[in-house]
Amino acid sequence: MTSTTAPTRRARLALTPHTSLAGLLDGAWWPYSRGLATELPSLVDALRDRWGRVTRITANPAPWPVAPHKVRLGEYAVQIGWFTGQDPDTMILLSYGLGRCDLLVVPPETEPASAARLMAAASTPGNLHTTGTLMSDESTIGRRLREARAGGNARETEGRASPQPRPVVGARMIYLPQSMRR
Repeated sequence: MTSTTAPTRRARLALTPHTSLAGLLDGAWWPYSRGLATELPSLVDALRDRWGRVTRITANPAPWPVAPHKVRLGEYAVQIGWFTGQDPDTMILLSYGLGRCDLLVVPPETEPASAARLMAAASTPGNLHTTGTLMSDESTIGRRLREARAGGNARETEGRASPQPRPVVGARMIYLPQSMRR
């Protein structure tokens, strides 16, 4: 069993607001590393007010180099079930009386702008996208943005101004305090 101490950093977390418009996801979590035993205490602490005491977690072991079956959080331990059939970008957290919390797990190495878009999409009330769809869509958006930047740089060298970025209709911005940025 892996033992941890009190969280040292706030969890980078975006949750859906309390509403009757339920979706497939309850939000997104952007860990700082792939060390689950290190990252889990701040996540569980951040969810305590809304979901109570998290006692069990299910995840796919692929994104986590070390896959502990228990992580001790102070006076109790969280049981972790590893399922290769579960989407690698999904984590399900269970609590005794308040049910479950399904989160998109944004890979720690994700660029901040991309992570903000993913967190906004996953925490939108009534979201009907799976984590796989969100990650695939973000990959496409990221590729288009890189191509646009590369094209804009080429146009600038030709003496023409690059196009101004256009806002995404229906997008919601999430503010990440300085302490939560990389």
